[in-house]
Amino acid sequence: MPAPAPSRPQSIVVIDYNGGNLASAARALTRAAADSGIDATVTITADPQAVLQADRIVLPGQGAFADCAAGLAARPGLRDAIVAATDGGVPFLGICVGMQLMAERGREHGVTPGFGWIAGEIALMEAPGLRLPQMGWNELAFTPGAHPLTEGLAADAHGYFVHSFALTGYDGADMVATTDYGSPVPAIVARGNRAGTQFHVEKSQQVGLRILSNFLRWTPVPDPAP
Repeated sequence: MPAPAPSRPQSIVVIDYNGGNLASAARALTRAAADSGIDATVTITADPQAVLQADRIVLPGQGAFADCAAGLAARPGLRDAIVAATDGGVPFLGICVGMQLMAERGREHGVTPGFGWIAGEIALMEAPGLRLPQMGWNELAFTPGAHPLTEGLAADAHGYFVHSFALTGYDGADMVATTDYGSPVPAIVARGNRAGTQFHVEKSQQVGLRILSNFLRWTPVPDPAP
């Protein structure tokens, strides 16, 4: 009887589109895999073929929605590869503006289409009496019903936020966690095999590493109609 084929490491790609925080995200993913005993290779790439062959896709982002969307569009075939791979069920995690790009559109520096994977648009936060950007540690409030990405997190878990724009007009079914900054602000969203965090998991210490470890173990059911 032939010996079973050796298992290969998970291929994790961090999308390179001048969206910022790429190296930090890659280092956090590498540490999360090592801490969890997960065999994985983490690659920063703008190669559409590498994206299509990846086991998991991470899209970091910082700055303006329009600039990040333009950065993706400037890499031939990259956006299409992300869409094709995730349509095929590859797990996806967006971080900060990477999460915002999952929405239908952004309203920062004009109106810019997003991926349209979740309902809503990205608009300037309403935070009367509070300073923008929202910057620093904020407590996460988990919505009823456990999600695999939040497994093992304490009820008072905090994430590190840096943003002035946030998801509005969203579908509550996509909400995994919110934070409070004058009003509830979407903090973690998920639909099917696509998820995102408004806060920077790579800067959120043990909470962020736990979310990344959960992402590397996540076996989601793809959404049939994103």
